[in-house]
Amino acid sequence: MTANAAGRYATALFELAKSEGAAAAVEADLAALRAMLNESDELAGVLASPLHSADAKTGILAALAKKAEFNPLTGNALGVVAHNGRAGELDDVARVYVALAAADRGVITADVQTAAALTKKQTEALAASLKGAFGREIEVRTEVRPELMGGLIVKVGSRMFDSSLRTKLDGMKTAMKEA
Repeated sequence: MTANAAGRYATALFELAKSEGAAAAVEADLAALRAMLNESDELAGVLASPLHSADAKTGILAALAKKAEFNPLTGNALGVVAHNGRAGELDDVARVYVALAAADRGVITADVQTAAALTKKQTEALAASLKGAFGREIEVRTEVRPELMGGLIVKVGSRMFDSSLRTKLDGMKTAMKEA
C-alpha cells in the first residue's frame, strides 16, 4: 500500500499529521478532496494532465484548499505533491491516507458495491455482520453499480465476496457454453 509514490506521500503526511494532532482533520480534508475529484472530471483531468505546469496545479490546489477551508497541513501537503509533479496521484494519496488512518484507529474498511443504494439500517446490519466475521470495527463505504442487477460485492482488504446477480448470470452463461 505504501510502496509507490502516493503511498510514501500519504505515509509521510499521516505521520506528520498524527504528531501534530491533526490526523482526523487531514483525513476529513482528503475525503472531501476525493469527493471533489470524483465529482469533477475537469478538476481530475487538469491535475493529471501533463499540459498544465506544476505551478499552475499548485495554484489550483492552493485556491481549492483555501476555499474548502482545509487544515493548513493539508494545503501544504497538496502543494508539495503538486510541486513535485504528482498532482495526478492525489486521489491515490488520499485513499492510502484514509486507509492508514483507519488502520491506526483499529478499523477495517469494507468497500461495498450494490445494485441499489443501501438503507442506513441495511448498512448497519452489514457492518455488524462483517464485524462478527472479522472481529474488528468495520467502516462500510458503499458504491451503487446498477449493472450488478442485484446482490452485492464486498471487498475487505485483499478478500472479496461477490454475490452479485451479474456474476451468477455470467457463471451460468459460461457453464452453458461449456455444456
